[in-house]
Amino acid sequence: MTELKLPSIDYAALSPILIMLGTALLGVLVEALVPRRWRHVVQLTLALLAVLAALTMVVLNADERMITAGQALAVDGPTLFLQGAILVLAAMALLLIGDRSVERGGAFVAQAAVTAESADDRRQAEGRNGLTEVYPLTTFAIGGMLIFVAANDLLTMFIALEVFSLPLYLLCALARRRRLLSQEAAMKYFLLGAYSSAFFLFGVALIYGFTSGIPGRTAGVDFATINAAVSESPASQVLLFAGMALLAIGLLFKAAAAPFHVWTPDVYQGAPTPVTGFMAACTKVAAFGALLRVFHVAFADAAWDFTPVLGAVAVLTMLVGAVLAVTQTDIKRLLAYSSIANAGYLLVGVLAPSRDGLSGTMFYLVAYGFSVLAAFAVVTLVRDADGEATHLSRWAGLGRRSPFFAGLFTFILLAFAGIPLTSGFTSKFAIFGPALDGGQAWLVIAGVLTSMVLAFPYLRVVVMMWLSEPGESTPTVTVPGGLTAAALMIGVLATLVLGVAPAPLLDLATGAAEFVR
Repeated sequence: MTELKLPSIDYAALSPILIMLGTALLGVLVEALVPRRWRHVVQLTLALLAVLAALTMVVLNADERMITAGQALAVDGPTLFLQGAILVLAAMALLLIGDRSVERGGAFVAQAAVTAESADDRRQAEGRNGLTEVYPLTTFAIGGMLIFVAANDLLTMFIALEVFSLPLYLLCALARRRRLLSQEAAMKYFLLGAYSSAFFLFGVALIYGFTSGIPGRTAGVDFATINAAVSESPASQVLLFAGMALLAIGLLFKAAAAPFHVWTPDVYQGAPTPVTGFMAACTKVAAFGALLRVFHVAFADAAWDFTPVLGAVAVLTMLVGAVLAVTQTDIKRLLAYSSIANAGYLLVGVLAPSRDGLSGTMFYLVAYGFSVLAAFAVVTLVRDADGEATHLSRWAGLGRRSPFFAGLFTFILLAFAGIPLTSGFTSKFAIFGPALDGGQAWLVIAGVLTSMVLAFPYLRVVVMMWLSEPGESTPTVTVPGGLTAAALMIGVLATLVLGVAPAPLLDLATGAAEFVR
């Protein structure tokens, strides 16, 4: 009779994940036990304290380098750096989610089951307090993202993918206004996300088949076994290439890379704006964290095979994002195509074959996250009687109506365009430099050219805000509440500091840029 041996688990190393998932479960109990009038304060406070506690544990674990939980989770430099980035950006997103002063009752529907466009729907839109189930959903998503960037085998990665995707599907449907648009966005995201998950899972099956037959090893989907199989497996290479392709589809969908980007503009436009910011910042960190680990650890020895394909995807993503951004007439859709183009730039960093490429990609994720959250914070403030005024024509003359917030938005757009003394310039330099040194000049040229194209829609918005006369339809800029103001100023200051003095974060990213294997 064989003795059952349980895997060793370092609970301290996994504490950030345990804190967020435990808080999510506690949030479910709060919904059941705490009176409705207190739930908002209790849930928001609980979520922010959980993020702070998890971030504290990430800092305390800074020197940990291990693979734990039966080879399922890796705690190393990239894991801890990306977990810290997710938690910091999630705290900003929670501030936007929790603000109820910009719109009376908050950005979320008061009752999720109310029929869209009905009389009840119109009444709830007039100011009833939004539902508070968004907080446990958000903390579940954060916990899933923390697992996603730490996953050391493909099954754990798939479970984490579902843990943070399912809450996002629900959150996208909970906008207080424009309910049909919000529900349509959630349905598109759910259906396409389900397809991408199926591709990912089928890829896992093919990779498992490829790892069978290695002398002295059992088949498996942990990254060490996959890495050994790339050079030692007697199985057909077709299994390897097909498995890599299907896995890449699942991951590139979450990263909003072309041609798997089609959900992005619709979902960004239809989702509640705080949720859009949360997805644009945190989901991108999680998706690229997983891409880095899969292709730098599991398939590192197959880089010669996947680099041309992923390079072509990067160029296509940059082109699609930049060219289609020029045609947009809605500010949220413009930021969505901007996000797609930035996914292409990040893929250049993923393909840079050096430690500097890895650190540059991680730096880019943090810098972009701060900027995009600040941008969506401004979007929540530009409003009329029907809610947010997102059509670009409505922003004409906004610089004269509210010069301070127009100035902040101008600075953020200049950062997106990569103007010097902003984090956008530093970020692009941090990924293009290693790519050029690694012989990927064609990707750098594509990145520079598409950046020039992408600057046009940004500058067009700046010109509209400052050089047009405000008209009768020009909306007002709502005075932000404390939570939105805090998120906005953190994002703007981070965009400035990371452009003027990026060395501390770059050094931190460089020190963390080494995977355990």
